[in-house]
Amino acid sequence: MGLLGILAGLGLLVWLSFRGWSVLLLAPAAALIAAAFAREPLLAHWTQTFMVGAAQFLAQFFPLFLLGAVFGKLMDDSGSVSVIARFMTQRLGTARAVLAVVLAGAIVTYGGVSLFVAIFVIVPMAQGLFNAADIPPRLMPAAVALGTMTFTMSALPGTPALQNAIPMPFFGTTPFAAPGLGIIAAAFMLGFGLWWLGRAESVARARAEGYSKGEAASAEMQADQRERAVIASQFDPAEIEHGAHAKTDPTVFAALLPLIVVILVNLAMSLFLLPRLDTAFLAEERWGATSLSAVGGVWAVVVALAAAIAVTITFNYRRLPSLRASLDAGANASVLPALSVASLVGFGAVVAALPAFGMVRDFVLSIEGGPLVSLAFAVNVLAALTGSASGGLTIALDALGETYRQLAIEQGMDPALMHRVAVLSAGTLDSLPHNGAVVTLLSVCGVSHREGYFDLFMVAIVGALLALAAVILLGSAFGSF
Repeated sequence: MGLLGILAGLGLLVWLSFRGWSVLLLAPAAALIAAAFAREPLLAHWTQTFMVGAAQFLAQFFPLFLLGAVFGKLMDDSGSVSVIARFMTQRLGTARAVLAVVLAGAIVTYGGVSLFVAIFVIVPMAQGLFNAADIPPRLMPAAVALGTMTFTMSALPGTPALQNAIPMPFFGTTPFAAPGLGIIAAAFMLGFGLWWLGRAESVARARAEGYSKGEAASAEMQADQRERAVIASQFDPAEIEHGAHAKTDPTVFAALLPLIVVILVNLAMSLFLLPRLDTAFLAEERWGATSLSAVGGVWAVVVALAAAIAVTITFNYRRLPSLRASLDAGANASVLPALSVASLVGFGAVVAALPAFGMVRDFVLSIEGGPLVSLAFAVNVLAALTGSASGGLTIALDALGETYRQLAIEQGMDPALMHRVAVLSAGTLDSLPHNGAVVTLLSVCGVSHREGYFDLFMVAIVGALLALAAVILLGSAFGSF
């Protein structure tokens, strides 16, 4: 009955969340259903298991939600994202329209700009570029997704994406875990994605299929799309239109500088500054009896984003019509995504506390191929079911992270390899058709699932799976590097 309850609760969560119901309501309801089947105390699980799990997630990662959303909003309102996108299109031109869109998305998201901010700014640029190059608009979502939702989220070392931060407290790693393997994975994703899009463009030209306006693209978002979107990103898209946009653009240097600051400060904090600090005080109870290895990765990204925010304000202070409105909109945009993902984590905490979960854990750990394969399987399945890379990854690591850390120690495996495999796994099957970011991207591009999803599937899922397989094979053979 306990296992049936877990399946019933998960089924309810998946089915109704796909239909646009709020995860804030669904997650505790699904957790209580699972607990009821197991004949466990309901109120105790809600207040002592669900809420504690959700609160621990917020305590660890809400600073990243907050600063990431504020930084993204400032980059949007200052015109910096638009300047970078326009710079790439001017440099590469219509002959390399797909590459221009991909690289524009990659630059801003690797620099710390929120996914939805990038989508809402880059898509209008892509529409003009695809129109001039006479490329079918059905390829536009795949091009934007390749640049914003794949290798810059899960593969490139040092990415400030939340998904790259989640494994750090579990494995004691930094944002630069397994940098060589991460670069190889990024090369797989980018290379395969560009090859596929180039092939698709050539086929379209051979068929005389050019740019034709279909359904009008719109930034308007239905309520059910918003509910799905907020668990797929760290930015509430409803706040895109809030704040105040600058009437003049910054220089290309001023637009790029904050992104460079994120990367350099993150690197300096992770590899040079934090390891030299005396952090023995963290072992005291007043600081949670923790260690630098558990919090250092998050600290590095927090400082990097804070520094980038300071640089953005400094270079754009006179141009921003209302700094307070932009800051407020960014802060507000962080709340619903953080609470939604935390609710998914709370659901996972209840499931992991049920006696029947032991059977699930034993099944996952018994998968042939070793701990890397079983970890990849667990994260992939949970990311696919929840439609959230961060939600699926956190649920998996909350339930099994300590087990995998012990396996890594026993087998002499570098935890950095576990980190990179876990993050790559979160960024594969999360891009199924029900994912909020996918739904939003297709809607903003004015392309239906039937028209645009297949190419998006190839670049965001097939390419990511190939990269994951390559990293598992290389990691198993040569270890982390």
